[in-house]
Amino acid sequence: MRDNQFVVVANRLPVDHVDGQWVASPGGLVAALAPVLKANQGCWVGWPGEPGASFEPFDNDGITLHPVQLDDDDFHLFYEGFSNSTLWPLYHDLIVTPAYLRHWWQQYRAVNEKFARAAAAVAADGATVWVQDYQLQLVPGLLRELRPDVTIGFFLHIPFPGPDLFRQLPWRAEVLRGLEGADLIGFQRARDEQNFRDLAKASGLSTPRTATFPISIDSSDFGRADQEAINRVRGSVANPRTLMLGVDRLDYTKGILQRLTAIEELLEEGRLDSVAMIQVATPSRERIASYKKTRAGVEEAVGRINGRYGTLGNPVIHYEHQSVPKSTLRDYYSAADIMLVTPFKDGMNLVAKEYVACHPDGSGALVLSEFAGAAEELDRAHLCNPFDVEAVKGAIMGAVDKQDSDEARDAMLAMNAHVLEHDVARWADAFLDALREIER
Repeated sequence: MRDNQFVVVANRLPVDHVDGQWVASPGGLVAALAPVLKANQGCWVGWPGEPGASFEPFDNDGITLHPVQLDDDDFHLFYEGFSNSTLWPLYHDLIVTPAYLRHWWQQYRAVNEKFARAAAAVAADGATVWVQDYQLQLVPGLLRELRPDVTIGFFLHIPFPGPDLFRQLPWRAEVLRGLEGADLIGFQRARDEQNFRDLAKASGLSTPRTATFPISIDSSDFGRADQEAINRVRGSVANPRTLMLGVDRLDYTKGILQRLTAIEELLEEGRLDSVAMIQVATPSRERIASYKKTRAGVEEAVGRINGRYGTLGNPVIHYEHQSVPKSTLRDYYSAADIMLVTPFKDGMNLVAKEYVACHPDGSGALVLSEFAGAAEELDRAHLCNPFDVEAVKGAIMGAVDKQDSDEARDAMLAMNAHVLEHDVARWADAFLDALREIER
């Protein structure tokens, strides 16, 4: 088993088990790392997505996949509990209150030990191991103890909180020791890296090397749809003068309700007319109470807006609470005049980049929260403070008023060029190049 020179360790495998078949999962991370894995006898360690299911290692498209078995307790306590009801809200600035439960922490530690043992079992002597994201922050330290010969990278895909917030975590020292095991820690934004460095210094941590590597998309997956597809989308929503779009996981961090409130107020004030919006809200963590509350609030707002301003067969908000195929998303992105990306906090938000990639002709406009990591690169978007409804309304109207202007076209062309140049392959290469420098 110990014959893999490059190992990726992530919460999930890059495939899903559907009706007895392994189906590739969507996502740029897989596309970026697949060539590296294939070229280096690579292995991907992760959970296959079914509690209690046990699978032997297998090959998929030239990559060895090593499933980690998690039982129901692991899923509920490690994933729904500590990962997504403790760390997620803590790292997103307490938008909801984190729960600090000892049995969640104990399961988080136990599952991280499973992943570390699995990685240690498959990594060749002197291998490179790249650990992904907040669910596995203990793995670098645990793996360092098991395999001091390997080079370990860690990348955090979500924000890292300020030191004062992080200090709320009762197990802060253990998490920092876990991260200390990495040779290189990557962050989405310079401010996240600085937050970690400030915390490490104050905690007396032997600070690993850190750097900022903003993640991106596989640009080959996104480009402008043909005119027939665009016409089909716009025709399905009654050909409004302005078509707006939101594409999000149904998560309380995404600011979906706030953008709906802004649209409702603009309609009430008579500042918007001949407008429609498609809101895709992919189901997410639906058993967690804060997510149930978010869904209820969003769906109530959709119903209220359509009841007040829609007509029979012609609603204002076209709401899809389901996963949407990538090809359909490309059609939506291409057809939309304005994309609304309004998270309260986001490590990056790749939806913003996907939309920009679908407008190589300079059409369209992006309304973007200043608290999304993407705002640092896509700074010619209509930026707004999602906590301020008036700011969101102002950004929307700025995008509406400047439709088809030279200024709007120049902004979109510049952002499109940036996204195409700085794609996910460049992100992965930058991280791995920095890690190789440490190896030398």
